[in-house]
Amino acid sequence: MITLKINGQTVQIEKGATILAAAEKSGIRIPTLCYLKKVSPTGACRICVVDVQGAEKPMASCHTPAEEGMEVTTESPRLSKIRKQVIELLLVNHPLDCPVCDAAGECELQNICYEHDVTTQPFVAEDVNADAITGWPLIEQVPNRCVMCEKCVKVCHEVVGADALCVNLKGDRAFIDKDLTKCEFCGNCVQVCPTGTMISKPFKFQARGWELSKVASTCTSCGSQCQIDLHVKNNRLFRVTSQDGVTINDGNLCFNGFFGSDYVHSSLRLTAPLLKSGNTQRSVDWDEALSAAATALQGGKVAAIAGNRLTNEEAFLFQHLFRQGLGCNDLDSEARFGLQRAYDLLQHHFGMQGGTAGLGRIAAAAAVLVIGADPTAEAPAVDWLSQKACRKHDGKMVVVNARTIKLSQYANVPMTCRPGSEGIVAGAIARLILDQGLADAGWLGANVANLDELRTALAAVDIDQAAAACGVSRALLEEAADLLGRAPSVAIVFGGDIYRESQFAGTLGAVLNLALVSGALQGEAGGLYPIGAGANSQGLLKMGVASDLLPGGQPAPTKGRDLQEILSAIESGEVRTLFVAGANPLAFPESRRWQKALEKLETLIVQDCLASDFTDMASIVLPGVTFVEKSGSVTSSAHRISPLAAAIATCGDARPDLQILGDLLARVAPSALLSAAQLSAEVERCSALPAPVGTLRAAAMPLAEPLPSPVLLAGKDLYYAAATNSASAASHEVVPGGYIALNPVDAAGLGVKAGEKVKVTSSLGALEGPAQLAATVPAGLCFVPYNCADVNVQAILPFGSNAETVAISKA
Repeated sequence: MITLKINGQTVQIEKGATILAAAEKSGIRIPTLCYLKKVSPTGACRICVVDVQGAEKPMASCHTPAEEGMEVTTESPRLSKIRKQVIELLLVNHPLDCPVCDAAGECELQNICYEHDVTTQPFVAEDVNADAITGWPLIEQVPNRCVMCEKCVKVCHEVVGADALCVNLKGDRAFIDKDLTKCEFCGNCVQVCPTGTMISKPFKFQARGWELSKVASTCTSCGSQCQIDLHVKNNRLFRVTSQDGVTINDGNLCFNGFFGSDYVHSSLRLTAPLLKSGNTQRSVDWDEALSAAATALQGGKVAAIAGNRLTNEEAFLFQHLFRQGLGCNDLDSEARFGLQRAYDLLQHHFGMQGGTAGLGRIAAAAAVLVIGADPTAEAPAVDWLSQKACRKHDGKMVVVNARTIKLSQYANVPMTCRPGSEGIVAGAIARLILDQGLADAGWLGANVANLDELRTALAAVDIDQAAAACGVSRALLEEAADLLGRAPSVAIVFGGDIYRESQFAGTLGAVLNLALVSGALQGEAGGLYPIGAGANSQGLLKMGVASDLLPGGQPAPTKGRDLQEILSAIESGEVRTLFVAGANPLAFPESRRWQKALEKLETLIVQDCLASDFTDMASIVLPGVTFVEKSGSVTSSAHRISPLAAAIATCGDARPDLQILGDLLARVAPSALLSAAQLSAEVERCSALPAPVGTLRAAAMPLAEPLPSPVLLAGKDLYYAAATNSASAASHEVVPGGYIALNPVDAAGLGVKAGEKVKVTSSLGALEGPAQLAATVPAGLCFVPYNCADVNVQAILPFGSNAETVAISKA
């Protein structure tokens, strides 16, 4: 610690901190414009200048280190004059368009002019500003409003890591430009802009900032669940923002957080209950719809499926309706295809109901392994935290993926492996750590119950054979092992490519064993993080929405039918009524089989907020609401419980999902009704983390050979990360629809150009879509995103697999 004086007040601060930080700590305000705490200081505006005793010229407090014995003055007539003149210079050729500027009322430049009594423009210069840039998707740039603070450039480079923004040209002709091929359209540049330079096109001219009510809530586009503010007026959502410094995500949002909520006002919204008569659906009142649904549910031969858009309260009541209300245990969720696989193995081997608690531990880790995951698409907050660990905190990063992902450029050891060989890589790294004596033998001996089995399993791994099988060099495996083995703390991030693949048990088993030997489960930093699951998948499992889990996430003594068994039962006629809330089986694996099976049902009841081909099949449609129109709680992949707030009224005659489920329960089993207090208590009980287990168990890791080429790999695209993106105009503006990504060499061999149709054929059928040429996709692989109805990859993928050997041809 060092001691200095600011305005005569004694202040103590850590060595290396700036004068601005010292002043802030002591409650002394220094005006700023270009300063942004979460990025490195730029020192561009000079408004934060202060006088330091002994220094001839004023010093920029944002990047001048505080020193022992320093005496600082932050306010004086001289400093006021300097600041005023600096602001006047910033206003040279600044347009007086505040009445029509979207930043009006929220503009930092406007505020600082007012504060410093800047009422005129005494300086004149030739106007050499670039023209407004209106051709970018979603974001507009108005250079003549720019003060060149570079906040947008720095947040893009240092926080998001996209490096899309840059300063083009020099001097008074300089302006902020963008490489559209790198932009992630996260909107953070719009959020940090102190003027109206960076504009959200969807928000432009829609509302004045001071007219909007701001409601705190939680983003539900992925399992990270960032904290957000919903800006609403007249029952309409106008924009979404987040606050720096006070939110779990430090104000950062991804594309879906900032732009992706426009589906709330989509023309596809369901606004009234529907009943099917013959082949036609007609609008009815709620009493008629609920009565029909209750009658069908009480008729027996019932099964139920839930989606991850339900809140914790809705999820608990969903399973309560079927288990206690109808005596039916044939219920499951879409987590069956993904997160539940990881959940079950983590619970069995480590006593963990999902990943490590707290995403912040990733940023604190000395090393981060990202394996079988694309955090940029699956959980952007994990992307930023991984970068923070390795770019800001000088940690190390290893990336293992079948494709080149964004984080590969920041990895100390980037490895592009063959699809499905991630477990082979994990097993080889684990063996090398053990062989090199880098594992904590004392900790393993004290905490791993079957340590001999672990040693035997790893001893069976042949490093050279593993390297050949996964397509990476032995040298890279050794480098990764040395880096992870020597790191005092390790975070392991794994995604859908691990737990969605057909050989997931062996692959995930190898990852769990690597977590043991690398020390990922030791200490207060790092951990084990499954990502890529839908919004409230963790909450669904904790509330017991699974055929083999009870509320609280514990294994059920008697198992009901899971998703695959429900499908078979529909086909055989053993299930005649199906209730689906917030999910779409036409987007499940083997979706064509699902479609044929659904046509056999006597009654299909669908509770959802958006119309789709699936709701068109329904006998009864119960219109639910979006996360903006309901209250409740959700559980993040890292076990954080966050609230949702009803910020606007429901759309049309739609009802909150909790109310719909409660009304159904009142009709089928009134004795099973729960009060609000009882439901809240149940959710709290079920959300508790399990007590740490005494010992851990290593996992079996039977590993299969990678699939022969060519291989179809399905995964998440940032702009279609959730089913609701299908109704998002913003998503379609950036990426118009589904696609089939190919390596340019493979495309040339097929005679296919970008945008031309490609045909992919698996054992289940064929799929056609426009070609996207991507060097990030290795030769012999094609990548198709989920959640694109126009190119539905699930139609040609079998249960339990995200990859399949296929034939690829020009359509």
